Amino acid sequence: MDRWATFDCYGTLIDWEGGIGSAMSALWPSANRGRLLLRYHEVEPRIQQGSGRPYREVLALALAEVARIEGLALPAEAREALGDSLPDWPPFPDVPGGLRELRSRGWLLGILSNTDPDLLAASTRAIGVEPDLAITAREAGSYKPAPGHWLEFKRRTGADPGRHIHVAASPFHDLAPCVELGIPAVWINRMGEESDLPRVADLPDLTGLPDILDRLVKP
Repeated sequence: MDRWATFDCYGTLIDWEGGIGSAMSALWPSANRGRLLLRYHEVEPRIQQGSGRPYREVLALALAEVARIEGLALPAEAREALGDSLPDWPPFPDVPGGLRELRSRGWLLGILSNTDPDLLAASTRAIGVEPDLAITAREAGSYKPAPGHWLEFKRRTGADPGRHIHVAASPFHDLAPCVELGIPAVWINRMGEESDLPRVADLPDLTGLPDILDRLVKP
């Protein structure tokens, strides 16, 4: 019987903060990078909430809002800076090997991502491991933490709930909805954060993930 491991992409597999931070630092080299990232974390979920707009548009609107709040100049030709830079955001070093090891052990791999299909395709090429299934905000019709990605996954795969585990870095976007949906989740806690949300395991990266998942769901 199939075993499914689904993943968030940005922040879990791809260095989302590094990519966004570098793009904003290139636009505003004298601004505080950490402050810009905190501000971005605040505004992006508000733009996504209840929306099915393309992620490129979300990125552009969020960048403009950060600029407005921080009183920074944003030339018209730079509005798409985040979307244009996204295909070059790198995977974390542990990701390609971790995913290949999971596949070698018979796991099916899915990506459930708050992005556009073309942008996710660029990121999976950078990772070098093609997922068995990819669901973006376009197919889900919503952005996480709304449940659309997981409902679409279930509709497409009919996966046994007892043989599906979700793997993600964001408590807000992924752990919280997994609790509501009854989906076991592994937290990839790359930032050393704290959360009271239930999960089946905590890991700093994907290095130990294959052994953890094999213990949780037997072949």
